[in-house]
Amino acid sequence: MVRRRKTWREKLEGVKEPRIVDDPRGRGRMLIPKPLDIENLIRGVPCGGLVTVNQIRENLARRFGVDLTCPLVTGLFIRIIAEAAEEDRRGGRTDITPYWRVIKVDGSLNPKFPGGVEAQAERLRAEGHTIIEGKGGKLFVKDFETHLVRLP
Repeated sequence: MVRRRKTWREKLEGVKEPRIVDDPRGRGRMLIPKPLDIENLIRGVPCGGLVTVNQIRENLARRFGVDLTCPLVTGLFIRIIAEAAEEDRRGGRTDITPYWRVIKVDGSLNPKFPGGVEAQAERLRAEGHTIIEGKGGKLFVKDFETHLVRLP
């Protein structure tokens, strides 16, 4: 029997509950988030606004009363959110999660997003951001700090 591969949306919706565990590095209690909680935060970032991965992690840790949110799982789930959004777009949805508004803590773009940094840069330029090239060819949002939004 051939098993059908899960869609990105199915992967996104597959984790039903967040978990709280002891951080293996000894930094305290760590949240393993639910992907839909991350997606809801990203959906709240308005056009022209930006949010860093660290802001998302800090927001979730605060909301769940823990010391930190797992960076590895958060990054993985943000990638799944991006892929699910593009899958939704290809399926005809117009109101997709604006994953391209998520940048790294230094203002750089994410090469693991669908289409890589060039696709993310194109979407951000369309929302009024200036993209600059840094050392090693990395792309950054110019003056990104002035566009960061405060998460609820």
